[in-house]
Amino acid sequence: RKEQIAVKVGKVVNRFKVAKHFRLRIDDGLFRWERCQQTIDREQALDGIYVVRTSEPTDRLSPEDAVRQYKNLAQLERAFRCLKGIDLRLRPIGHRTDPHVRAHIFLCLLAYYVEWHMRKAWAPLLFDDEELDENRSKRDPVAPARPSQSAKKKKTTRRTADGLPVHSFDTLLADLGTRCRNRCRTKTAKTTFTFDQVSDPSPLQARALELLGVCPVRGNPE
Repeated sequence: RKEQIAVKVGKVVNRFKVAKHFRLRIDDGLFRWERCQQTIDREQALDGIYVVRTSEPTDRLSPEDAVRQYKNLAQLERAFRCLKGIDLRLRPIGHRTDPHVRAHIFLCLLAYYVEWHMRKAWAPLLFDDEELDENRSKRDPVAPARPSQSAKKKKTTRRTADGLPVHSFDTLLADLGTRCRNRCRTKTAKTTFTFDQVSDPSPLQARALELLGVCPVRGNPE
């Protein structure tokens, strides 16, 4: 029957999204089809091409910069993954009132803001491409991205230019977390002294703190 034929044909053309390229004739006991060559040629001419359209005039935003800004949306997607994923765990939100929910979201966004700046500062110690921003402003925005020679060297040798081990953001945080503050106590014949002793940073830890503009505490903080 015509209805049964139409259902079966619809499953095929809708699955592969090619219905617009065919003319179909379905009747009881009859099914005919032919290609719509005009739509096929039009689709083929644009195959592999995408168009970025903006309301900004060219004197404010060039075509190349429009493509670059469009590709920067990947940074927003990474930010949402960081907020919703295991890094900051925006959800589940265990609050009921609107002020508490807004405060929770604000703190998560603030934490991501701090993390973003830490990643930028720690780029020499991470697997990140330090020349990425500079290369983006020079290369063809449509061409595939190519890692810089310094990034390739870091991934191959797993060492920075200073000879320090290269880390991911998480492993670098874990390494910094190995520093500890010890409570020490010493006795003399007349009295007892108690003080805190902070472990000295390793060369990697000292470099990480230096890049953040933080002076590492050595020995007795007092």
